[in-house]
Amino acid sequence: MHRLAILSAFSILVSLGGCGGGGRQSSTDELGDGIEEGLSSAGSDSDSSDAESMTTVKFDEPDTGESAGTATSGDNMDSGCKKVDLLFVIDNSGSMEDEQINLVNSFPSFIDEIQVQLADTEGYHIGVISTDIYAFNDGCQQEGAMITATGGNGSSSQVCGPFAEGHPYMTEMDNLDVAFSCAAQLGIAGDGDERGMQTMQAALSAGMNAPGGCNDGFLRDDALLVIVLITDEEDDHEVDGCAQLPQPGSNGEPGGWYAGVVAAKGGVETNIVVLSLIGPPGPNPATCPALDKCSGGVIGAEASPRIAQFATMFTNGFVGRVCDASYAPFFVEAVSVIKSACDGFEPIG
Repeated sequence: MHRLAILSAFSILVSLGGCGGGGRQSSTDELGDGIEEGLSSAGSDSDSSDAESMTTVKFDEPDTGESAGTATSGDNMDSGCKKVDLLFVIDNSGSMEDEQINLVNSFPSFIDEIQVQLADTEGYHIGVISTDIYAFNDGCQQEGAMITATGGNGSSSQVCGPFAEGHPYMTEMDNLDVAFSCAAQLGIAGDGDERGMQTMQAALSAGMNAPGGCNDGFLRDDALLVIVLITDEEDDHEVDGCAQLPQPGSNGEPGGWYAGVVAAKGGVETNIVVLSLIGPPGPNPATCPALDKCSGGVIGAEASPRIAQFATMFTNGFVGRVCDASYAPFFVEAVSVIKSACDGFEPIG
């Protein structure tokens, strides 16, 4: 197995966007059967928990070898995940340049530590998507399509893929030093109406992952799914306070987003890890000042209780602050969450 190369930088899932922003350009018609079924089967539960409960960090207990699927002897000696699919959902709106650089700078130590902690894991898929329809992509230009080329202000302005073996996502065969820093620095020319929950579900839909689809082969039944969300703005249905324009955000509510992702993984929610770098609910001006998107010098992040609620619905959900100067501490803890989920992985079928 090729050793994963150490990247030069790492930042976070991001959401903001300046005062502008176009309208929605696609609907749940593109999301695929599994995602639509999950969305329709779950009602709105955005009011089901308060701000404090939304930020609760959830960790699995260390594997004791006593429960089914995690035993360490006999026929179950080979239990645990052998493959990992990492999906990075990165806000590409106008306020995200610093966060993308932070993410790129943090990635090398993150992926290297995953390799150390998951020593028996043999295969990785690493895909990057934006929070809108990414206009600079080379090939597929629809919600949820993985980024193979970048453009616009703040971007790497490069053709990044296809990656090894012609994939629109990276694998252990790629030089991740180059590949991830190219794709993850996708720039800040995106839609100010961030809809990361919607593009995430589109990326995981059956049609997108089917042969010939934009993300052909990315999502695997026998792999642990790790979603990394990086945004500095809530995904909601509010009117933009700067331009007074409608900001419809993603279709659905947190419960529906959760159900859709679980459906995409065959109904086994413990086979999913959700890491979110956002503006968590609750005041903390020292590390995450309030978002100021109308002054021209944007700093801070908007509290994102809906995204936090979605993330903490998962057994392996973890919330961090997108405004932190370094994401390294967040990712150190996140690797423990990933390791625990990998130990308890349940193969589908």
